[in-house]
Amino acid sequence: MHTTTRAELADHIRTAFATGPATRTDLLAAAVASNARPPLIDILHRLPDRAYPTLRDLWPDLPDLPISQ
Repeated sequence: MHTTTRAELADHIRTAFATGPATRTDLLAAAVASNARPPLIDILHRLPDRAYPTLRDLWPDLPDLPISQ
């Protein structure tokens, strides 16, 4: 079974921060555009609907997501 990690998540949503803070909607759009796996999309759907100034600002809302495998 493939575990979703912070590294995988970052690979799929990094572009959402290209122009500044990213909302949950921005993160989902970036993930879908990069063909992220469904479990990763599900994780993003569970995030609070707010703006995240940087990628690192996601981690407090995803404390159980491992950094890597």
